[in-house]
Amino acid sequence: MNFKKALYLGIMSSLFIGAALKAADSKWMDDFEAAKVKALKENKLILADFSGSDWCGWCMKLDKEVFSQKAFTDFAEKHFVLLLVDTPKKSKLPEKVQKQNTELKAKYNVEGFPTVLILKANGDLLESTGYQEGGAENYVKYLKGVVEKHANASTKKTEKK
Repeated sequence: MNFKKALYLGIMSSLFIGAALKAADSKWMDDFEAAKVKALKENKLILADFSGSDWCGWCMKLDKEVFSQKAFTDFAEKHFVLLLVDTPKKSKLPEKVQKQNTELKAKYNVEGFPTVLILKANGDLLESTGYQEGGAENYVKYLKGVVEKHANASTKKTEKK
C-alpha cells in the first residue's frame, strides 16, 4: 500500500470512528419518544441533529467544531436533551430507528444536512438552523438566545393565565 492510500484510509477511518463515537455517546439519544419523555421530565428543550454522520462533510465539521467541544457539551447538558436523527450511508441503523428518522425528516420537512432543530418537549418546533461558522462559542451564543426567548415566551403565557 502506498503512502497516499494509507493516509487517505487513516483520515477516513478517523472520521467514521468520530461519527460512531457520537452515536455511541450516551448523551445523544436516538429514540424520539424517549427524548420527549426525558425533556418533559427534566424541563428541557430537545436539540435534534439531523445528520449524515458518515458521509456529510458539513455534518462532520459541525460535530468536530461544535458538538464535541466542552463549551457546547457543558451548555447542552443543562438545557437540552440531545437527539441524533442520523441518515448514514456506510453503516446500517436498526430498522426501528431508520423508520423513525425517515418519519421525522418528513414531519419537520428536513431536506438538507446538517439540520438542527430546537423542539419543545412535546415535539413542537421552536427554531431551525444548521452549521454556523464561529465554532462552539458562537453556537452556544445562538442557543442561549433560543433558550432565553423560549423561557420569556413561557413566562408570558403563564402570566396571562
